[in-house]
Amino acid sequence: MQSPETAEEMLRLAAQAAIDKGGEDLVALNVSEPLPLVDIFLLVTGNSERNVAAIADEIEDRLIESGHKRVRREGRAEARWVLLDFGDLIVHVFHQEERVYYGLERLWKDCPIVPIDVAEPAADAS
Repeated sequence: MQSPETAEEMLRLAAQAAIDKGGEDLVALNVSEPLPLVDIFLLVTGNSERNVAAIADEIEDRLIESGHKRVRREGRAEARWVLLDFGDLIVHVFHQEERVYYGLERLWKDCPIVPIDVAEPAADAS
């Protein structure tokens, strides 16, 4: 298992990638108590299937470029709910309808929220 500092660095990289691709309503939950093999869930909303796929791809690319290994990826073909498993960090990128329907925040409501320390989205030249 990696250190909590590593999980928090992975969270920062993933959150910045999500924001840079238009991800909204980011929430990070510390799920280490009920799930000892995972430290953090990051929940992100995209506004279309194309946006969900772009967010997931950017998160995956940045974490892999930083030396983190992806354990599993699910849902990329449909791009309604993409799950990226990086061991201590699991990222859920949802289409808005799926996020409301599955309500992971409600299911994990007893888990503490992890602050997300990221910059504003990269400025667009347009």
